[in-house]
Amino acid sequence: MARMTQTEIIGALADKTGMTKAQAKDFLNEMAELAKREVNRNDEFTIPGFGKLVKAHRKAREGRNPATGQPIKIPAKTTVKFRVGKAMKDAVA
Repeated sequence: MARMTQTEIIGALADKTGMTKAQAKDFLNEMAELAKREVNRNDEFTIPGFGKLVKAHRKAREGRNPATGQPIKIPAKTTVKFRVGKAMKDAVA
């Protein structure tokens, strides 16, 4: 079974909620923008019943170039992790 594409998700949301596909697409885009703003401002964004986006800091470390085997320095960076909520874990398991 193939995973859903963005177009299929938008179509499913539009059918289920009675929105047009354009409205459903705008909703998803606005949800993504809201998540970005909140993670930058509060270091996390929770979607009730689904999970949480959390800002995480990675330390600088040493790695290896897989092609040559040479050691390289990987700089520290900030990234985002997703933590699945308990309700979603229970529903899937």
